[in-house]
Amino acid sequence: MYLAPAGAAALTHYDRIMDQATSPGAAPTTPAAAQADASQPVIDLEKRYLLQNYARYPLVLVRGKGCWLYDIDKRRYLDLITGIGVNALGHAHPRILRVIRDQATKLIHSSNLYYHQFQGPLAAKLCETSGLQRAFFCNSGTEAVEGAIKMARSHGRKIDLQKFELVSLDNSFHGRSMGALSITGQPKYRTDFEPLLDGVRFVPMGDDAAFAGTVNARTAAIFVETIQGEGGINPIPVERLRLARELADRHNALLVFDEIQCGVGRTGRHYAYQHAEPPVLPDIVVLAKPIACGLPLGAIVCNEKAAAAIAPGMHGTTFGGGALACRVALEFYDILDELLPQMRRAGEYFFDGLRRLQKRFGFIRDVRGAGLMIGVELDFVCKHLVAEGMKEGMLFNVTHERVVRMLPPYIITEKEVDRALHGLSRIFRHAKPPEA
Repeated sequence: MYLAPAGAAALTHYDRIMDQATSPGAAPTTPAAAQADASQPVIDLEKRYLLQNYARYPLVLVRGKGCWLYDIDKRRYLDLITGIGVNALGHAHPRILRVIRDQATKLIHSSNLYYHQFQGPLAAKLCETSGLQRAFFCNSGTEAVEGAIKMARSHGRKIDLQKFELVSLDNSFHGRSMGALSITGQPKYRTDFEPLLDGVRFVPMGDDAAFAGTVNARTAAIFVETIQGEGGINPIPVERLRLARELADRHNALLVFDEIQCGVGRTGRHYAYQHAEPPVLPDIVVLAKPIACGLPLGAIVCNEKAAAAIAPGMHGTTFGGGALACRVALEFYDILDELLPQMRRAGEYFFDGLRRLQKRFGFIRDVRGAGLMIGVELDFVCKHLVAEGMKEGMLFNVTHERVVRMLPPYIITEKEVDRALHGLSRIFRHAKPPEA
């Protein structure tokens, strides 16, 4: 339902725009469009005015409740992708709604020229849970990575003008801005925008000798996704995290863990690096997706060594760390602490069920991930299964061409997991490679 923020006039304007989207002169009509459901005017309007950079599915979502989403035609879907890991508490969580309503009547944004009541407590929470000492708030994961790159370059420059190289892993994904793209280890994302940052070196995830040979006196930072998300839900082995820590210490480089997708509770711990015993502590961890339950918020959390690289005036943001987003994030962390045990149980239950499916369907090559970050790798390209999932009333996506990726809401229970396993079983029963 469209909510008119300024009364009837705004609603009338919305109706007029939607009417124009399907008027005879607005766009070419096709037999399919003529028979389409209520979603078609929305889709047509976007195709007319939006930059066509997204390969969207023909699904118009209008509301959500708990683990479920509803489209414009009132069909219901089990949300197993949560806005790519953003809607951590599902949809319309009563405590989050209460905080949003209350704070929106008081203060939404004030800029970082001034203080407000919520940045300090949220920064303290991030530091206490991470084992680090300082936090910076921004708007997104990409911005957090950009800030970490600046920290790394400034840290290196203070030591030696030639200490500016950044080391990243093959198959990694760190974002789509020019800096974050520069350290993304998948050429398909970089090629169209080259040349990018100089001094970036990529190493294979499993080649320790190449890793050790690449990090040297010129290295300013090592960037590692603790679990590669876009690259196919690949957990980085603990021994490789320890090697990265050792190499960073040996060459006075910063170790940056990118936990934008796998952090903030997703794996059943506050941060994925905490699964190691003892934890492998980075100099910087970058966070975003679930931290404010759908509101834009990212964070850089770092130790004093990394923080010393950024002096007043060297970095900033207009919107980052606003009062509304920070207050919602504080409420989220309170809820998260209560949820973690149930999340671990639900995650184990989900993985057990998926491994049973793996025994039934020979084309399932692997089931991997941690907690509620789940990848099911098939032995064929499987993006077409996303549409099959929608027919079954389930939303997930496919990454790295062959991996069904699921990032369920943290509130998921065994009941919804059973629903997901039943739907996946039906999909896999008829699954086959797409026609050439």
